[in-house]
Order: sequence, then structure tokens, then C-alpha cells
Amino acid sequence: MKLWNQYRGLIAPVLVVALLAVWPMLTGKPANRESAFTILKAIALASSLNILLGYTGYVSFGHIVFYGFGGYVGIFLLSGMGWPLWASILAGGLASGLLAFLLGSAILRLRGGYFALATIGVNEAMRAFINKFDLFGGPTGITLNFSVYKAYGGAAQALQTSFYIGAALALLALAISYLVRTSKFGLGLLAIRENEDAAEVMGIAAPWAKTWAYVLSAIVPGMIGVLFFFKNGNVEPGDAFPLHASIELLVMVMLGGQGTVLGPILGAFAYQGMRGYLVTSPVFKDIQLSVSGALLLLIVLFIPAGAIGWLRQRVPLLRRVLA
Repeated sequence: MKLWNQYRGLIAPVLVVALLAVWPMLTGKPANRESAFTILKAIALASSLNILLGYTGYVSFGHIVFYGFGGYVGIFLLSGMGWPLWASILAGGLASGLLAFLLGSAILRLRGGYFALATIGVNEAMRAFINKFDLFGGPTGITLNFSVYKAYGGAAQALQTSFYIGAALALLALAISYLVRTSKFGLGLLAIRENEDAAEVMGIAAPWAKTWAYVLSAIVPGMIGVLFFFKNGNVEPGDAFPLHASIELLVMVMLGGQGTVLGPILGAFAYQGMRGYLVTSPVFKDIQLSVSGALLLLIVLFIPAGAIGWLRQRVPLLRRVLA
């Protein structure tokens, strides 16, 4: 009973990801596997951003920098140094965590809009640096040789392997998010979100807490970056550091409900469904990002707590179920 009470809020998120992982196996369609992978990737990235945005209250418009930087490090090790995939993924996550630690020690001294602007600058600066960094291929990036995939049963089998690793990383992101939220450390982050000055008066070491929240929010995106570019076979600066992807992550988190574990999952499903419609619509395909921006504005104005927050406010019985 004690374990049930402690982890019941994690059951629904894990069940959703598990069903999403099983769905392509049941249908046997590669197209469904690719669609599920896209959603799993979005869940992992949004859940990671939620640690910073939802629990600490710091808005990052450049969180995709950890996805791109980790991806580059991992693909370089995989292609140029001959590392196995699992080690490259781990190294990509650790590299992004180290980058977050170094950045967080500096820019997390800023608050509000100043921090948000700084994160945009970090993303663009990293893209410009990688674009000139010859070791990572400069503007042409790194392309994997097909011989790399032989160790994983060929390119087709590598796609299948990537999918299940993606599902595992989505579960890892959810577990980290839930454990942070239900820990003493997480309570400190929530206190910082509500009133940082008051939290410091109460004895919370805000700079330390914010920096480690930033680090935890960066590790899984770095790992996902390695996996995605391994799956695609190449990595380029434009694909690794797309600023619009950070905005899309913000929409997912806020649409589903920031500060909740289930919210980013719901937001990822809803936004990816909407995005799939927009990019294939002859009317809306050229204004997809405009629609995303407008949606973010509407969420901030009318449902700042997101869908999960809205449901919990109006249906008290769901407060025990929707974490």
C-alpha cells in the first residue's frame, strides 16, 4: 500500500508510454512505428523541459541546445571513435548535463525574461560555433557510414532498435520528472517557482537547486539527440539546433499542464496531432509556427494551468490520479 501511494501518480504516464510502444508491434506497420517514435521523442523532450519550466518556473526558449549538442557528441563518438551505440547515447546525455551545469552556473543568475532571452542566445551561439567547428564537420555536419549499422543487424533492424530505445528514454524522462516532483528537492523547486526570494529566506539554496534542475532537464534530451541522429544517419547544425523546436516544446508542456507528470504527455499527443494536420494541409502548412505561437499565447491567457491543471481544478476526484 505504501508503494502504491508513493508511485500511483506514475502509473498512468507509464501505461500511456507502454501502450504507445506496443502499438506498432500490434499493427505491424512501419509508418505507425515512425509516428509513435515521433510522439515518444516529444514526450521525452517535453517531460525533461518540464523539470525546469514546470517545477522551477524558468522559461527556456533554447532548451533544444542540449538535444543538438548531445547528439553531436554521441554521433562523433559513434562514427569517428567507433564507440557502441549505448555508450554514445550515455556520453551524449552526460555531455549535455555538463553543458547545462556550466551554463546554469552563469545564466540562472538571471530571472524572468532576461533568462529566457539568454537561452535563445545560447542556442544561436552554439549553432554558430558548431557550424565553424571542423571536428564536427562544420556546416555539412557528420554522416554515418552504413557499415556502422552492421553491428545492429543492418539499417532496417537499427530502426526497430532505435524505436525501443526511444521508448525506454521516454520512460526514463518520466521517472526522473516524477521522482523530482515527489522529492524534497522537488518541493524546493516548487517553492522557488512560487517565490524565489521567500524560498531563500526559508533556507533553500536556490542557485544550487536551479542549476541541478537544469542539469537533470538536459540529460535525456542529449541522449534522445544521439538516438535520433543515429536513426537518421546524419547530423547538421540546422537540424540539431532548430529554435522553433524549443517553442514547440513550450507549447506541449503548457498545453498539457506544466508542473505535472502527465501534462507533457497529453501536450505531446495533442500538439503532434495538430502539427501532423498543419504540415499536410495546403492552407496551413506555411504558417505552422504562427499557429504554434498563437496557441502558446492562448494557453497563457486562458488556461495557464494547462489541460491537466484545468481538470484537477474542476474535478477534485482526479487530483489523486492526475499527477
